[in-house]
Amino acid sequence: MTGRLQNELKKKRPFEEMEEEVVLNLLRTNDQFGNRFGRLFREYGLTSSQYNVLRILRGEGKPMPSLEIAERLVQVVPAITGLIDRLEKQGLVVRQRCTEDRRVVYVEITEKALGILKQIDKPLTKLHKRLLGHMPRAELKTLSRLLEKARQSLAGDEGGL
Repeated sequence: MTGRLQNELKKKRPFEEMEEEVVLNLLRTNDQFGNRFGRLFREYGLTSSQYNVLRILRGEGKPMPSLEIAERLVQVVPAITGLIDRLEKQGLVVRQRCTEDRRVVYVEITEKALGILKQIDKPLTKLHKRLLGHMPRAELKTLSRLLEKARQSLAGDEGGL
């Protein structure tokens, strides 16, 4: 009996290891969900990473050091400075150097960005429901817990194999 992923990938033979099938399922799901989120954010002139920065700033409610923003991102971005540059050019954030330590740059969300996020909130909730609303709450809790457990194997890992 072939699994759904095996059929989707048109893979002739079953997966040799269950771990391989699970990882490929995660990657495929991430890609398909990411495409949907990317389309939504593009409607508002944002990338997923830009939305992520703005979401963090709105949630914090005060200016934050750019390096702290980088630590909180859902998806790691190698060049946080460039990302913030683009947001600043769009008038969505402003930057200020710390007076005590000139190496620290604080980033603050603008009213314009808050307005855009407010517009995104309902369509984003609707997308979340469309993607996962068919699953009962208990299954969603289990899925979330299992994904967190899967990431435990990366604790202390700096990206190595």
